Amino acid sequence: MTLVAGIDSSTQSTKVVVVDLESGEVVRRGSAPHPDGTEVHPSAWEAALAQATAGGLLDDVAALSVAGQQHGMVVLDDARQVVRPALLWNDLRSAPAARALNEELGGAAAWADAVGLVPVASFTVTKLRWLAEHEPTAAERVRSVLLPHDWLTSRLLGGYAELVTDRGDASGTGYWSPASGEYRHDLLERAFGRRLDVPRVLGPAEAAGTTPDGVLVAAGTGDNMAAALGLGAGPGDVVVSIGTSGTAFAVHDAPVADRSGAVAGFADATGRHLPLVATLNAARVLTATAALLGTDLAGLDALALRAAPGAGGLVLLPYLDGERTPDLPEATGSLHGMTRAAMTPENLARAAVEGMACGLADAVDALARQGVRPRRVLLIGGGARSAAVQSVVPTVLGVPVVLPAPDEYVALGAAAQAAWALTGQLPSWRSHSTEHAPSGDGTPVRAAYAAARKRTHG
Repeated sequence: MTLVAGIDSSTQSTKVVVVDLESGEVVRRGSAPHPDGTEVHPSAWEAALAQATAGGLLDDVAALSVAGQQHGMVVLDDARQVVRPALLWNDLRSAPAARALNEELGGAAAWADAVGLVPVASFTVTKLRWLAEHEPTAAERVRSVLLPHDWLTSRLLGGYAELVTDRGDASGTGYWSPASGEYRHDLLERAFGRRLDVPRVLGPAEAAGTTPDGVLVAAGTGDNMAAALGLGAGPGDVVVSIGTSGTAFAVHDAPVADRSGAVAGFADATGRHLPLVATLNAARVLTATAALLGTDLAGLDALALRAAPGAGGLVLLPYLDGERTPDLPEATGSLHGMTRAAMTPENLARAAVEGMACGLADAVDALARQGVRPRRVLLIGGGARSAAVQSVVPTVLGVPVVLPAPDEYVALGAAAQAAWALTGQLPSWRSHSTEHAPSGDGTPVRAAYAAARKRTHG
């Protein structure tokens, strides 16, 4: 039996799967938590990986790959030492830098045409500007900038191999163009004030090297790109992930340059493209509402399913952590339509699920405006396990929703990439899934949400 491993180094934890190359069956698993917060020293990821793989989890593995949270800024000095803790995608302190960079280049259209995305606080390019402006002493020490998965790949290779990345993760920096397949060093220099070393971009099936123990290490990729690989997403499939953040993305044959900034025109991990819309607020909306109601997620489910669609007129704009799409980093959540009749635990629970679902439906609509034609939605992430979410989302989206069997699809996608680098062929592993059709008309819920958003944010 040939074994390959996939590593998912996400915002909240490291998850590892060891997979039988031929069947795709997961034979071993491991996990370990990450520190909370929006900045983390990269050594915490390495420690979590060591904890997750303790006890021989990676014994006899022939190849592995790392999929990491996108956009995080890891900066190294001349000796490849970390200069400061990494700023993660959900660190919003660079929002003013994003606005300044947009203005300096001539607006959103110029950025979209250059690199397929419009800078917001999530992207690496804005974090570099923040570092240069707010921590100039640290900035003077910086020689290289890389992403979380790049850093972990480097550590697996022994720490001093050539720095490498892949086109999928590189496309989320704001200084690499999916259309040309090249770095835009001029934009990186505009952000930071001087040239920096960046990882070499490997091809989809190209190996980064081997560990000191001789295990092949694939290029790795970003978490969303790995999820698409793990799911086997194809044309017409839109993947909606309800995790710490909410995302909607689709495999696409052509690069996307959305001048509104709603859709980030990422590359994928196969040589194609992965237009993506992200929201900051997803599963945490459910956990926060459950806590407010003095219950857990199972209790929230039960309450929400007892309420009628429309939640008695309650509408929740779920911008509890600010928001990325729409670009409202300083926004807060707001509850609309409050009346004595509507203010029940059941309606509040339902409003939380519907509000989160409407934000994701807006994301799918944005993809459609860029030429993506949704045939069905693949619903993944921890939030997808909610019975209320499974009931509400198909109706709000208005298309069939396929619920793959719960699994670690980012880690599985990384394992598939490892198999590709090892054998030269991308595996086609299959997983069980169930389909949920729309059970009603979601138009009134969508309309009420849109009206509340317009009243509050214009």
